[in-house]
Amino acid sequence: MKKTFITGASGFLGHNLVQEMIKQGYFVKALTRDLENYRGTSHANLQLIQGDALKIQYSLLSDCDVVFHLVGETTPNLPYSSYNVTNVESSLILLNAALENGVKRFVFVSTANTIGYANNQVLGSEEMPIRYPYDQSSYALSKLKAEELLLEYKDKIDILIANPTFMIGAFDYKPTSNRIIKDALFRKIIFYPPGGKNFVPVKDVVIGLISMIERGKNGEKYILAGENLSFRDFYLKFARQANTKPTLIKIPKLLMKLLGWIGDLLLKMRVKTALSTLNMEILCLNNFYTNDKSQRVLKLRYRPIEEAILDSIDFFQNEKQ
Repeated sequence: MKKTFITGASGFLGHNLVQEMIKQGYFVKALTRDLENYRGTSHANLQLIQGDALKIQYSLLSDCDVVFHLVGETTPNLPYSSYNVTNVESSLILLNAALENGVKRFVFVSTANTIGYANNQVLGSEEMPIRYPYDQSSYALSKLKAEELLLEYKDKIDILIANPTFMIGAFDYKPTSNRIIKDALFRKIIFYPPGGKNFVPVKDVVIGLISMIERGKNGEKYILAGENLSFRDFYLKFARQANTKPTLIKIPKLLMKLLGWIGDLLLKMRVKTALSTLNMEILCLNNFYTNDKSQRVLKLRYRPIEEAILDSIDFFQNEKQ
């Protein structure tokens, strides 16, 4: 039985990955900062560990074959130093622990935003470098730095980089990316930005990560991506799955810019906000990618995004009860 070590076990992706790995017969050591935040089912093959990836006890990895590093700082509009600590420093600390214990594979969960998105009708692929405005994003740059530093060790340990897009599905307790669905569930009017994203079922991201254990190639990056959709098309799919008829209103680019300027002003006044010129620019672009490589190498077959939307809707409705 293969043993794996997973950080960020109480997060959205972590919950889904831990449960699927147990289901597939793996023994899982799952690290979480607070045991109470993990709400998955218990199992004889699951060892929950309370701790911080920055202060990891190297001995915890002594009998592990694979490490999945999921922990990441994603809060918007923080200074680069805040992202660097969690996204870069913790990755190197965990890598050193893996090296000392002879771990075979180190899978780092990054983001598709370290890779160039669609350009002139050509979808973003693993070979494309980061593009504006993500090259101004402290979050994306910290993830890119972590990728580059980790790959310097690929001659000592297998390093594999997963680059998921915008994940949708159940067990997003915080919530993170699924807030887009939770908020829409209780609104009769939905305002949406002009751009679009690649939306991927979290279940497919999980299968992709597990497939990387056997099929992934050392030193390679894999975009885990689903459907490229405008925000309008996404909300239309959402409405059909939720059996609702919200009024959809597009936010003009000029208003998006104004919101960005307001956000910049609030940030200068040290007021916490997700608004900023950079974030509004991102919402106005078509952040589209191809999943050809993951289908070819990892043998992934992606589900329709409607299934993930329904999973998310059911989850939030059950949570409310």
